[in-house]
Amino acid sequence: MLTLQPHGILEAAFYVADIDRSEKFYTRVFNLRKISSDPARYVFFQCGQSMLLLFRAETTRRSDGTFPAHGAEGAGHLAFEIFPEEIPAWREHLQTCDVEIEKEIEWPEGGQSIYFRDPDGNSLELATRSVWPFE
Repeated sequence: MLTLQPHGILEAAFYVADIDRSEKFYTRVFNLRKISSDPARYVFFQCGQSMLLLFRAETTRRSDGTFPAHGAEGAGHLAFEIFPEEIPAWREHLQTCDVEIEKEIEWPEGGQSIYFRDPDGNSLELATRSVWPFE
């Protein structure tokens, strides 16, 4: 019998108040490639082999006839994978971008994380792959 399992996460979404502000933040801090945008509704970024979707929360709570209504309340969380040797450069880059580091963790089983917030309060993490026991 075939066991079905996803191959990864294709896209992740945050719901934000101001598309323009969020687009500027994610472009400046992460240097992501913008794929598409509609200032009233969304901005989509490529991040490695995945997509980061930022939706204007107020607009996407109502269906536009094409997509079902969707959204979330409160802060979300997303971790971006980085390499261990990049950590000092990321610290410096965040400081240059006036992004306050909320917490840094060296995990007991290995790996490191840097936590900070986007303009909507979403918890963002830069994490080395070794925080999880991938095979």
